[in-house]
Amino acid sequence: MDLRQDIRTSWVPLKAFILMGLFWGAFGAYVPEIKAQAGLNDGQFGLALLCGAFGGLAAMWAAPRVDHNWGGWAMVGAAGLLIASFTLPGLALNWTMLALAVLACMGTSGLLDVVMNVRLSGIEATSGRALMNLNHALYSFAYGGAALTAGLARESGVSAQVFFLCVCAIALVLASGLYQVAGDVASEDNKKESRVPVLLVVLAGFAGAIAFVAEQATDNWSALHLERSYGGSPSEGALGPAMLGFTMGLGRLWGQAVLARLSEGRVLRLAALISAAGTVLAAWAPSKELASVGFAILGLGVSVVAPMILAWVGKTVAPESRAMAISRVVFLCYTGFFLGPPTLGLLAQLFGLPIAFTVLASLLAMISLVLVPWMRKSAG
Repeated sequence: MDLRQDIRTSWVPLKAFILMGLFWGAFGAYVPEIKAQAGLNDGQFGLALLCGAFGGLAAMWAAPRVDHNWGGWAMVGAAGLLIASFTLPGLALNWTMLALAVLACMGTSGLLDVVMNVRLSGIEATSGRALMNLNHALYSFAYGGAALTAGLARESGVSAQVFFLCVCAIALVLASGLYQVAGDVASEDNKKESRVPVLLVVLAGFAGAIAFVAEQATDNWSALHLERSYGGSPSEGALGPAMLGFTMGLGRLWGQAVLARLSEGRVLRLAALISAAGTVLAAWAPSKELASVGFAILGLGVSVVAPMILAWVGKTVAPESRAMAISRVVFLCYTGFFLGPPTLGLLAQLFGLPIAFTVLASLLAMISLVLVPWMRKSAG
């Protein structure tokens, strides 16, 4: 694999992946400060995230039309809206302000996410190169680096608003080079909708949603867990989202190599069990150091789940149904991405963060023990 050639080939959308990773990594590290500044408990913070989730899902639903209407400026416009939205969380002083800020952030993030993945898919089709793992890996590295830097800045007394403005300045440079015209998209897939294997799509989407729940729950709650449960400092709390980002990046870089030796189903089962074990360790570790290791193991395992699911579905369905099937799986996956953190927040409010993470571990184990075997049967 020629990494430099892959970077050059996907350079335009790759910058969008990095841009988004910077913002969400910073947000993950500053969650304790943002939550405290708004004066919210776990349940109220989770409810604010839930409001943002609806914004994200609505934006994803509208994204294809926006992409078509904006053409080559779609990534530029979506990135600009995302940059503007991230000036808001650091200003939130109550639940309403934070809910509106998160609504804007998740809505614009959902829009950019769809557009940049559509652009990247088009490049893959025209170039014949596999680029998804690389781009998603660099998102994770950007996320991890931003989280670690934000934790150090927060410990030094830098406010969320000031740090987000610094990220906005970097993001503006990246966004200035995101103009890209989309390639042709096949129109016949819509006529073949009835040929999509519904059960396989639903099972795959559910498994992917669980993986996204794990990823986003760690993003939004790991820093709180390390600081509240173990008395960690802001920089130590930031290790939760930072470790997730770095290990997910490493896992995704090696995902393609693993597929050369094992089937998607076997990799899925192994990855789900690894991530479940890491989640249990993070929840109940006797020290914050071991809890951070748990989040690292969680990231390493969960990093390959969604890409493997998409690869499996893509190989299983008929070629004329592939685009429709994958788009449906992605939409189902993102319900976990948006709805998982507020759900975990409600569990944390009722039972505490360790119990909430244990429930998450059970769901991850279910991918290996229940969903993958059912997917095999539905695919056969």
